[in-house]
Order: sequence, then structure tokens, then C-alpha cells
Amino acid sequence: MMFIAQTPQPSLCLPRRRQVVLGAAAWVLAPLCGTAQAQNITRVGPGYAIKSIAAAAAMARDGDVFEVEAGDYPGDIAVWTKDNIALRAVGGRVRLIASGMAAEGKGIWVVRGGHMTVEGFDFSGARVADQNGAGIRFETGRLTVLDCTFTDNQNGILTGNNVQTELEIVNSEFGYNGHGDGLSHNLYVGEIARLSVTGSYFHHAKVGHLLKSRAAANHIYYNRLTDEMGGSASYELEFASGGVAYVVGNIIQQGSQTENPHLISYGAEGYKWPKNELYLVNNTLVDNRPRGGVFLRVKPGTVAVKAVNNLLVGKGTLDSAGPGEYRNNFTVDWDEFELAAREDYRLKRKSRVLGKAMDAGLADGQSLMPDSEYVHPRKTMRLKGPARHPGALQSLK
Repeated sequence: MMFIAQTPQPSLCLPRRRQVVLGAAAWVLAPLCGTAQAQNITRVGPGYAIKSIAAAAAMARDGDVFEVEAGDYPGDIAVWTKDNIALRAVGGRVRLIASGMAAEGKGIWVVRGGHMTVEGFDFSGARVADQNGAGIRFETGRLTVLDCTFTDNQNGILTGNNVQTELEIVNSEFGYNGHGDGLSHNLYVGEIARLSVTGSYFHHAKVGHLLKSRAAANHIYYNRLTDEMGGSASYELEFASGGVAYVVGNIIQQGSQTENPHLISYGAEGYKWPKNELYLVNNTLVDNRPRGGVFLRVKPGTVAVKAVNNLLVGKGTLDSAGPGEYRNNFTVDWDEFELAAREDYRLKRKSRVLGKAMDAGLADGQSLMPDSEYVHPRKTMRLKGPARHPGALQSLK
């Protein structure tokens, strides 16, 4: 069963937590999610009884909530194995700096358990001997990542291949990750059940991809994937094993120094999943490669492709990828935008494509039209009405 989520939102509703009594380190929150159940939170940081994240992970039980004091936590690595765990930064950012350390030889955090939510953390510097060090190595369960950054790791997040696993990323940033061998990426998702990415910013992967996924279902809504000045990423967006992929309202830009001409690749490693469908709707696709690149590459096979209301800057087309439904896609020049040289891809008020969006139709009974847009840096904004223009951005200056 496939479900197309319009403006996917994270679930911040947390289940009832066990009582944790550590003097000033715990207090009662107001009831959440309309329930009458009070919640207690364990504080973590130098000023509290639980001083490190590693200690919090060691004591964690199902249902625990940890609020971590802002600051730097060098070498504070952890393995998380419990269910319904929530971690959030308080008082500013929590900066997790690997400093040569790696949990289980894998990364700053290893996550395998039930549902876990993490908010307000910065992961940087993960490196291990097999060159796959990750800010988070996510192996099993359901992980929700909110307002986090992943910088200068061999992989930002690296998942396993458990087919019940789900990963949701909201309003987060991935930049300068990769070992430089083309086998590690800003975000590297294996053969899991579902990947959802919303309102997030991907840039400057080191030779690898900005986002690579082998998930069965992919919901890529309202993001900015731009390799920019000095970037050396390969693909900007890859669905290596096919599956169902909804790519709606994204800004996707190939940098001039790319080592691979393709912006979006689908099925390059063969079709793993029984259902293979690609929906490209209201994206702004920019090719800065001097010799020209390829906007879309689709491996031949039993696959449905639908591309509607996209803006293309560059020499190629979408329909060169092979059979599919291609409607209302426009090739435009850089001067259609406010300031393309600075990645401002809002259409000018005199643009010839204003008002030319058409209804993209339905998939599995759900509208394919965007109801929000990306706002830099790394958030989304709800549209005031139906999408009227082709491309990712509906707001005008």
C-alpha cells in the first residue's frame, strides 16, 4: 500500500514516559497530544546527574525522553537500542564531534531499536577504518530526525537493509560528507521500507551523491539539493533500486565540477521492488555542467514515469530518459529567476512561465500537486492557494 503524504509532518506526540527522579534533572511537562498524562524528562549535560550522552544511552529504557544541554560533546558516542526514545537539544545546538571515536566502529551513534526521535543535534567528523563512518548508523526501527545537521562525516546517515525500517528527515542539513571514493554519500539509505525527506538542504557531497536511496517508498518533498560552487558530488538524487519515488517541489542543481553528468538516476542497480514508479512534479532542475548533463536517467524495465510542471535549466530534456508521461515541462534560461547565481530560483514577476502550471493528477488516490514550498535555510512554508507556476517555488519577490 502506498500513501502520498502532502507536506509530511513529523509526529511530535510522545508516549507516556516512566518516572525519572534525579533531583533538578527531571520535571513534569504539560500534557501533550490531548492526553492527561504528565511526562518526565531526564536532563543530560555537564550540569546534571547524567553528564554524557553515552551515559544516557546506557541507562535508557523504553519510553525515555532526554533533553541535552547545548554545547560540545567530543567523543561522546552512543548505541541506542530501546523503543520510543526521544532526544532533543535545549538552550541551543548540541554538537557531537567524533574526535576519532566511533561506536562499534561504525559512527557517532548506532541506532537499532524501535521508534526514536532526535532534534537539534549536529553530527560531525565521523571516520572509521572501513571508510563508512556515519553521523548516525541506522540499522533497525523507525528514526525521525528533526532540525539536525550532518557535516564532514564519511556518511551523514547510513542505514542498513532491514525491510521494516523507516527513516524520516525534516528540516535538516547534509553537507561535505563522503570519504571521496564515490561509495559514501551525504545520505545513504539502504533497502528499507520507507524514506521521507522534507524541508531539508543537501549540498557539497565529497564525490558521492547528495542523496542515495534504495528504499521501497521514497517521499522527497520540498527540499534543496544543490551542489553549488566548488561542489564535486556525483548524482544529486539517486533511487538505485527503483521502488516508488515521489519527488515534488524540490530545487535540484548539478554543479559545474560534477564527476557524473546525471542529476537524477532511477533503477541504475536493477529493480529490487515489485512496484516501480517515479513521479517528478513541480521541481526546478538546474544543470550547471559546462558540457551539458542529463536531467533524468531511467534504467529500462517495468517502470512508470510521470513528469509534470518541472522547470529545466540546461541543454537536456526529461523525456530522453525513456517511455513515460511527460507534460508541461519547460526549458528556461537563468534569467527567468531572481538570482540563479546565488541559488535564488524564485521566478521573476515578468517570467514567461508564470501561471502555467497544470494539474498533475493523482497517484494512489492522492493529489500530486505541491501544497508547500522550500524556504532556505531548511524549512517549508505552506502555500496560500493551489500551485500556479511550474517549478519548485511559488512565491515571488
